[in-house]
Amino acid sequence: MIDLRSDTVTTPCATMRELMANAPVGDDVFGDDPTVNALQRKAAELTGHEAALFAPSGTQSNLLALMAHCQRGDEYIVGQDAHTYKYEGGGAAVLGSIQPQPIEFEKDGSLSLELVKRKIKPNDHHYARTRLLSIENTVSGKPLPMAYLSNARKFCDEHGLGLHLDGARVFNAAVHHQVAIKDITSQMDSVSICLSKGLGAPLGSVLCGSKAFIHEAHKWRKMLGGGMRQAGIVAAAGLYALENNIDRLVEDHENAEFLATELSNIDGISVTLQATNMVFVQYHATKPVTEFADSLYRQGVNICPGEQIRLVLHKDVTREDCVSVVAAIKNAL
Repeated sequence: MIDLRSDTVTTPCATMRELMANAPVGDDVFGDDPTVNALQRKAAELTGHEAALFAPSGTQSNLLALMAHCQRGDEYIVGQDAHTYKYEGGGAAVLGSIQPQPIEFEKDGSLSLELVKRKIKPNDHHYARTRLLSIENTVSGKPLPMAYLSNARKFCDEHGLGLHLDGARVFNAAVHHQVAIKDITSQMDSVSICLSKGLGAPLGSVLCGSKAFIHEAHKWRKMLGGGMRQAGIVAAAGLYALENNIDRLVEDHENAEFLATELSNIDGISVTLQATNMVFVQYHATKPVTEFADSLYRQGVNICPGEQIRLVLHKDVTREDCVSVVAAIKNAL
């Protein structure tokens, strides 16, 4: 099955599985799992931060960041369609008592700093205290412009805001811009990096920041049930991913470009966006899109059906697979 639903569907390679099976472990709640500690040091070093904390999911890692930055009754400004606002169960509001102030994304995935400025609440007891700007990179595959990142850093310093990056696919952004990951992440007060998307680990995210910030986040991780014991078994997969699977992301980007080009001349669909490892296709054939998806599935291609279809390339999809996908789509239409 060629699975294009997401880059979260990858399976661990044989080497990753072997490292997991043989990983040195300890009790991470006591802080003595050597593989978890090695992963955290590696993530902190890569991102240009003092410390890091391993979490079982990106949802929890982002929530830890929001709760460490903000107190009850505080506010964070965030994109209307950002994961930390729209797709993570409302955890900041429900569990952190933190008020979100969502605004629309710009076309390039950034948040207008002028609009952010207008949304910062006055220093008055009628309002929640605006404490944090939360941005995302990439957004629907689009990498944020490098200049925007430095502007956002300067803006937050001027207005007394923290700056958090949901960097679930930030490695794709770094590969696209041909920069080291820390050129992006070191400008942030905190960053959540995902190990289970394009990097191919079976689970996990790492939250990076200052030592004081990570100490605070560690307390919230315990409260939220993220304290794992012999977690080195899964941390070993993340460590392998950081050491081996970053540079290869360029293959996913090239396959996405190839797929977008091949699909652009097929009647019944139109390519609306290709960015990093994602291709977005508008479906406008007469056949119901669910029938189209069922036909693809019978041909060994798995997608999420919808009027707008997102096709996500990853390490388990080869160039030959892309050729097969094009043939299957032509046949399904």
